[in-house]
Amino acid sequence: MAEQATPGPRLGRAIGSEPRTVGGVVLLLPRGAEVSGRRPPPLASLSLGLLGRTLVHAGRMEGLTAHVVHYRYRGWNGAQAQLAQDAFRAADECVRRYGDVPICLVGAGMGGRAALHAGGHDAVEAVVALAPWLPEDDVAASPEPVKQLSGRHVLIVHGTNDQRTDPELSFRLAARAKKANRDVCRFEVHSDGHGLRQYRSEITALTTDFALGTMFGHPFSRPVQDALAAPPPLGLRMPLASGFSGAPRRATKVR
Repeated sequence: MAEQATPGPRLGRAIGSEPRTVGGVVLLLPRGAEVSGRRPPPLASLSLGLLGRTLVHAGRMEGLTAHVVHYRYRGWNGAQAQLAQDAFRAADECVRRYGDVPICLVGAGMGGRAALHAGGHDAVEAVVALAPWLPEDDVAASPEPVKQLSGRHVLIVHGTNDQRTDPELSFRLAARAKKANRDVCRFEVHSDGHGLRQYRSEITALTTDFALGTMFGHPFSRPVQDALAAPPPLGLRMPLASGFSGAPRRATKVR
């Protein structure tokens, strides 16, 4: 009997109405688990779907579309790094469908780690990692890679009260990435936990500001400008202020 091929990752339906001409793509990478051979649960992507709707609405004049990536398995699974592989393959699929358009990877938790790893894909221009799950520092093991982020815009957001993923680990990764790439910034959400629920509207606005700025040249808000320009550690411990709403969007004519 022939061995059945393992199915690849699947792009969910385009969020909202897919534009006639796609000018950019956001790939949403849901949370996962450190080790699991199970399929992701159906509701795993719900919160990212809500974020995707906001992004698509804000970027509709530029032809922005967004897809949730449905992983093959829920787990990272050690050296297999399956979620990172799925994110990379999803970017390949976007290139096949839409051609040479910019891609922004937006991941939460283990999906944030996948976004950081897959940021080296040639079509990726921006990476947003929300409360990324990162392994504990281990001098005997290879550190998390950062060279693939060279030439990309990178935003990391982490709650200071995160009890599941140590925010100090994302700071250390950001500090290493910043040495080779000035376009790295990190925001801290004081008193918020792993789910980043207390300041969800501010985080949505920050992600939108960053994604549209990197993909379509919209002006960044002043806090994002300051975070990108500031030397470490200032630009990597930027507090996300309550009520943050991003930069006002310039009007774009439909052509």
